[in-house]
Amino acid sequence: MADLPTNLTNPLLGSSELTPSRILTVTELNRLAREVLETSFSLFWVSGEVSNFTRAASGHWYFSLKDQAAQVKCVMFKGRNSYVDFIPREGDKIEARCTVTLYEARGDFQLTVEFVQKAGLGALFEAFEKLKIKLAHEGLFDAAYKQSIPKYPKTIGIVTSPDAAALRDVLTTLKRRNPAIKMIIYPTPVQGKGAAALIAKAISAANTRAEVDTLIICRGGGSMEDLCQFNEEIVARAMDECTIPTISGVGHETDFTICDFVADMRAATPTAAAELACQDVETLKTQLQQLWLRLGRRMDTGLQSHAQTLDYLARRLISPRQQIENKTTQIDQLKHRMDIALQGILKSHQQHVLQLKNSLEQLSPQNVMARGYAMVQDKSGALIKNAQQLKIGNAVNLVFEKGCADATIIHVKTD
Repeated sequence: MADLPTNLTNPLLGSSELTPSRILTVTELNRLAREVLETSFSLFWVSGEVSNFTRAASGHWYFSLKDQAAQVKCVMFKGRNSYVDFIPREGDKIEARCTVTLYEARGDFQLTVEFVQKAGLGALFEAFEKLKIKLAHEGLFDAAYKQSIPKYPKTIGIVTSPDAAALRDVLTTLKRRNPAIKMIIYPTPVQGKGAAALIAKAISAANTRAEVDTLIICRGGGSMEDLCQFNEEIVARAMDECTIPTISGVGHETDFTICDFVADMRAATPTAAAELACQDVETLKTQLQQLWLRLGRRMDTGLQSHAQTLDYLARRLISPRQQIENKTTQIDQLKHRMDIALQGILKSHQQHVLQLKNSLEQLSPQNVMARGYAMVQDKSGALIKNAQQLKIGNAVNLVFEKGCADATIIHVKTD
């Protein structure tokens, strides 16, 4: 038996050093080796070519990663591989994030894989993030500049591959939701070298022709590598310069591309893009019927209310002839009241005049003189009111009720 190194410690046996006299069981050896490996290697990335890929009934993946000189066994448990959007195939070049371990039961050195991606996706994602930051800084994603999608478009344009399943999904959905909508396809490859330039050209052509109300840019789902043409700056610029409202329906719900951020509206799938592009005619019909019923109910309620009001007013309504008769009666009553008032006023004035007449008659000199009084006047006819106005020898005229007489003053008495 070869001597074990004396500078190793066994995590299972505490801090005691291994000595040549300490004999380990195979189980202890494998466990010790596993713990040494797991504590010596942190999480890391490794790249290689997939070989001997097996998908067990349990859902776990078993495969080897190899390069030109070596290979290593790998395991990826079901709880981890369920997050991967593709299944590795024989010969695929992938990048794996993993830890080193040892399968104790068989003493196999292996990698426990936590995540895998196709080789080169790291560079793609880095380029994606870099372009995303650049375009966001320039304002291409700014919500303030996004256009509203027309609710009732007459014509919808579709930028995609004529052979893509996504196109069939979009056409089927649009026809089902609104058969009256006209559809124009701007064909372009959506995958492969140079596809980005052709996608941008199709978008520009649609913008120049200006014959659609809404433009859908779409393709089916795939890996990040498959969707990379929609992460190209040339496509983003073409969409930004497009004056037609755009909807991006690229990939699946979990996929995000630069195209999604630049578009006026992002849809989770091509089918969802078609649903966002137009209203469902059947739904509109149902809504219209509901509105029609509500309008009918409101009209019935309004008519009933107005009918009651009309009945109330009709009971208060008087015919023109009746109104004339009523006014004539009112006039006659007023005339009668005025005649009575005038009669009362004339009688009152007559009595007052009579009273004044009697007062005047009572104060008249004629009446006074009729009671035996006479007026004394001097030669000029001035009335003598006081004995002091007379002197002995003055000639005076005495006026009686009937007739007058001249007299001479022979005696004056003033007291």
